[in-house]
Amino acid sequence: MSDQTAAEAEERAEEQAEERSMEEAATLSPKLIFEVIRRNGEEELERTNRSLFWSGIAAGIMISASVLGEAIFRTYLPDAPWRYLLENLGYSLGFIVVILGGMQLFTENTITTVLPLLRDPCGRMFSRVGQLWALVLAANVVGAFGVAMLFAYTSAIPPDLLPALTELSEHATGMPAFQGFMKAIPAGVLVAAIVWMLPQAEESSFWVILVFTWLIAAGDFTHIVAGSVEMAFLMVQGQLGVFDAVLRFFLPVLAGNIVGGTVIFALIAWGQVRDDVKPKAY
Repeated sequence: MSDQTAAEAEERAEEQAEERSMEEAATLSPKLIFEVIRRNGEEELERTNRSLFWSGIAAGIMISASVLGEAIFRTYLPDAPWRYLLENLGYSLGFIVVILGGMQLFTENTITTVLPLLRDPCGRMFSRVGQLWALVLAANVVGAFGVAMLFAYTSAIPPDLLPALTELSEHATGMPAFQGFMKAIPAGVLVAAIVWMLPQAEESSFWVILVFTWLIAAGDFTHIVAGSVEMAFLMVQGQLGVFDAVLRFFLPVLAGNIVGGTVIFALIAWGQVRDDVKPKAY
């Protein structure tokens, strides 16, 4: 092989390698992101109820790291104007553990399992999604009450943190029902946005979760599962009645998260790709 031919072959190889690198670095199209999340949702819908339930309990327990993290920052940081922004970084801790750990968090399911439903809107799929939502939410709440008992009635938590835990819990559950509903809508949108971005984020997933869950806390938005830990912490100590817990906090925040994560974000995501996605064949 002549030197010229060898040089041309080497140049072609370099061009091909460069083209492959550019393709790998290219951003995923909305259709591909939709397909990744939809397939994840279908996998979730195929899991056994026992697997979903225990994963949901784990998420309800571990999301308590968000409340605990905030309480630690509030307790030990100086009382300064900047403390509010810094202490809300603690809120991200539970979400980082739960999302990167692949645990079942209800507000993630408001988009993950809805995308298969949008592609195949039949009665059977509605039933499957509804059952999964109910099971995962119940499991999240069970986990939240379990960890609330740990916080309130054992020595697992230093006594110095209890006043901050109580303050945070009273604030989260003390707002009027309609205000809680409205504040839950942006939280639902932001959690759904995290789910939408994760397939593209790859190595930066940690930072995506950190920044956007910090924004939920810094914006004083309400999240049903993290808030359930705060609700349960007050309820197990008799500081919050069932009526106020359910009707003033739980149901309005649940509805707001669903509106934000499903009605708003999932439909926007579906609108981007509906003309490119083939309906399920029977």
